[in-house]
Amino acid sequence: MKLARSRDEVRQLASEILGMQLVTHQTGPEGQKVRRLLIEEGADIKKEYYVAALTDRATQKVAMMASSEGGMDIEEVAHNTPEKIIKVFIDPATGLTDAQGLALARGIGVPEGSQDKAIDAFKKLYTCYMETDASLAEINPLILEGNGNIKALDAKFNFDPNALFRHPEIVAYRDLDEEDPAEIEASKFDLAYISLDGNIGCLVNGAGLAMATMDTIKLFGAEPANFLDVGGGATTEKVTEAFKIMLKNPAVKGILVNIFGGIMKCDTIANGVVTAAREVHLQVPLVVRMKGTNEDLGKKILAESGLPIISADTMAEAAQKIVAAVA
Repeated sequence: MKLARSRDEVRQLASEILGMQLVTHQTGPEGQKVRRLLIEEGADIKKEYYVAALTDRATQKVAMMASSEGGMDIEEVAHNTPEKIIKVFIDPATGLTDAQGLALARGIGVPEGSQDKAIDAFKKLYTCYMETDASLAEINPLILEGNGNIKALDAKFNFDPNALFRHPEIVAYRDLDEEDPAEIEASKFDLAYISLDGNIGCLVNGAGLAMATMDTIKLFGAEPANFLDVGGGATTEKVTEAFKIMLKNPAVKGILVNIFGGIMKCDTIANGVVTAAREVHLQVPLVVRMKGTNEDLGKKILAESGLPIISADTMAEAAQKIVAAVA
């Protein structure tokens, strides 16, 4: 956030900010290119606060947290001065009560004459959180103006992706420039894909198994290049696209396929792996471990493919083999 006191300063600051690589806690170390700016009228800021509503799974309630240290990264406040973060836990059946709102307002030092306005802002934030199926609704900063008014200057929302079908007006705001191109491509094929910083590509069916696979790779001294869950209904096409997406990452030096054949049959995955390896002219080591339905048939397909596929029977063996192959 930058303050400009004239149109010339607006132009100067805008030219400096547009196109820059912005690095924050939310973007990660690689940062995010700035393509859009919000220019708004200046405010008479007497004090800045922070407030957010978020899902708290431990209590099965909505947590509303507030801090007197608005305008700062809340992660920094939580780390350095956790006592400055005030929390209340809201029962969705009753909503945010006046007493809870007052506890937040007093806890962050809102002057008595402005506390009713702060409580009103907290209640509106809670209503917005609930009505949009948000998982996070954050105002930073929430300001106290010189005339005693309470105003939201900036906000951030995270939405439950499973509820977006109810909110086409929110989906319309999606900005693909702000997302990883590989993750966008994966979503077109119903693949759950997240880019990571390692050099071993992972193709797994099931989120839990995918997490365990990444942990096993790390256990043997390497780093995964991605999280990729092909789900229980993977087709040859999906597996092929998964390989293409992984191999677009130049850091990938090897691929580990780890499949548990339950609903997903091992022979289906094996056919997909063979087709994908041929179509993309695979040039990096490939280790495949599969267990479960049609396991023997799947292994036979891999063995008779004529491709240099390394087989493994256990997760540990698979991880060790791919780590050794990329070393």
